[in-house]
Amino acid sequence: MITTRFAPSPSGRLHLGHAYSVALGRATGARFLLRIEDLDPGRCRPEHVAGIVEDLAWLGIAPDAPPLVQSERVAEYAAALDRLRGDHLVYPCFCTRADIAASLTAPHGDAGSSYPGTCRRLPDDPARRASTPHSWRLDSAAAIMRVGLSGWREQDGAHFTATFADIGDAILARKDAPASYHLACVVDDAASGVTLVVRGEDLRPSTPVQRLLQTLLNLPEPTYLHHPLVLHDDGRRLAKRDLAPTLAAMRAAGVDGPGLADDLTARRLPLGFRFSDA
Repeated sequence: MITTRFAPSPSGRLHLGHAYSVALGRATGARFLLRIEDLDPGRCRPEHVAGIVEDLAWLGIAPDAPPLVQSERVAEYAAALDRLRGDHLVYPCFCTRADIAASLTAPHGDAGSSYPGTCRRLPDDPARRASTPHSWRLDSAAAIMRVGLSGWREQDGAHFTATFADIGDAILARKDAPASYHLACVVDDAASGVTLVVRGEDLRPSTPVQRLLQTLLNLPEPTYLHHPLVLHDDGRRLAKRDLAPTLAAMRAAGVDGPGLADDLTARRLPLGFRFSDA
């Protein structure tokens, strides 16, 4: 059975782009799961969890199991990190954002591909770790040397091959978060039996490091569907921080939720929006 999931961060109300991702997942005929990615205490709010559930119900798309909540799974992430630590594939990083920015000539990439490796060869200092805030980074060179580079398959049959440049020393845990997006994502997908990852094409650059983590942790490899983004007609991305029109506002305006989900599956958008591949 195909199993997919919708994994929003409860940091704001859902918008049309989220609805498109959900509708595509449902259209595969897969078992549909909901995951609440609430590991960032500074951005996540309980009221937004309720809003996510409300929006899915309005779309007529009900999860096939109770939601998996990441803040309840800290022990599982710690176990995965401990395993990587025991294999000498992670290292503590004491750099601040300012330290990293000052040492770079290129922007900091999502997977840590631009991190200059300042802390990679520091001798282990338990006293410093106990007294100084730090993150844990993947030693990508050691990891690739151990298991090689992992490609992945998209639902349409396309096969992507990762390169060394795609994978950097990604942060896997921070002092204020028990696991990064990369680590929590692969651990939870495996635990939930996810076989098809449906998400926006903007997250395709995350796939190489996640496939590497899956290989290192002996986790199953899902298939991926990285779909086009929903944009404003002028090309602007829909973003919570930019107050993109929310599903709650569309509902209040009298839009039919299940009808909207069907339209999105058929690639029909309301006026004022377009797809990134259009």
